[in-house]
Amino acid sequence: MAIDQASQMFLEALAKPGAPAIHESTPAVARMSGPILAGMSGKGPEVGAVEAFRLATRDGDEIRMRVMKPEGVAKSVIVYFHGGGWVIGDIDLQYDNLARQLCVKTQSVIVLVNYRKAPEHRFPTAIEDSLTGLKWAAERKRDLAGSDVPLIVAGDSAGGNIAAVMTLRARDEGGPHIDYQVLVYPVTDCDFDRPSYVAPENQLLLNRETMIWFWDHYLPAGDRTHPDASPLRAKDLSGLPPALVYLAECDPLHDEGAEYASSLKEAGVEVEVSVAEGQMHAFFQMANILPGFDVGVDYVSERINAHLNKLAEG
Repeated sequence: MAIDQASQMFLEALAKPGAPAIHESTPAVARMSGPILAGMSGKGPEVGAVEAFRLATRDGDEIRMRVMKPEGVAKSVIVYFHGGGWVIGDIDLQYDNLARQLCVKTQSVIVLVNYRKAPEHRFPTAIEDSLTGLKWAAERKRDLAGSDVPLIVAGDSAGGNIAAVMTLRARDEGGPHIDYQVLVYPVTDCDFDRPSYVAPENQLLLNRETMIWFWDHYLPAGDRTHPDASPLRAKDLSGLPPALVYLAECDPLHDEGAEYASSLKEAGVEVEVSVAEGQMHAFFQMANILPGFDVGVDYVSERINAHLNKLAEG
């Protein structure tokens, strides 16, 4: 299926003669797209409360956290890791709207972790920062939500990569206990030659060259098979929490996401896989820009709510 018309029109509107692609620019220039997309998305729905925190990292630096609380009783705490190839993206910009949507639609506390970015802070900084944020949220579930609610990790793209790695680290390090994982078109491997990676029709907002650019900034080629970078390479995927793997059809990352879902199933993990037809990579952060966002956030929220209801029923 070809990319949908709304996405095609959006790409045509973005195209400017002589404008460099992300992989032809610097991280500083690439990060300038954040405020533009945030301005197009606008502010999301009102939530019960928004709080900001700063956490100390293992190396003495700080990371910022944003907590959104719903009106009324919270059903879960969702720790969300944003995308951006570990290089761009920010909790203050294009992910604020998405977080508000998830907060309202799932009646959950949303915790956004502003992990430090490459190349200034290369692997494993994003992973260690995210683990710090996850443990902080887990230790304070009662304070954040008012009761001992389920803990969910979620993320898209590089954030989906981080969410997947969080489940592996939590399993291997004795906690925190994670009840559910939501992986939206996650980065799961460092192989750039899968069919979806090289398909000409998938070279859209994200393409093969841009993903190589992101990886080059994140960590050296010789280290990329580490399971904290490529969770598909983990020797054992058993004992992980139930997963929703939500893929974009027209996406270089489609195949590795599908393969990760299959590997989870083979390891005995409960997995639900769905593909957003006609959607390109990054649609899940395009609030008020692409109609696929509305369909996607409704679908993900529905599946989170279904899992929470299942947990409540015992």
